Amino acid sequence: MHKVTPNPPPPSSLFSVAADASNETLITNSYETFSSVTALLLDLSEDLTGKQRDVALAIHQLSELGVLLMDRLMEREAAVVGS
Repeated sequence: MHKVTPNPPPPSSLFSVAADASNETLITNSYETFSSVTALLLDLSEDLTGKQRDVALAIHQLSELGVLLMDRLMEREAAVVGS
């Protein structure tokens, strides 16, 4: 017995960003992602000690800088839209 099977779909990436996503959507989602990372790292650091805690807090500081950068970008974008 010969069974005909269709060709599988071409491989694609598991996750992707919609090509037509607006700047506002991209900025907002980036900000929320950074904010989530900072909150998770603070929770994690409470359960760590020593070098592991230091590393978690260093990553937290870097992600907090990302939040500040995204916040400034959101302010600029809002000013452009409001003009």
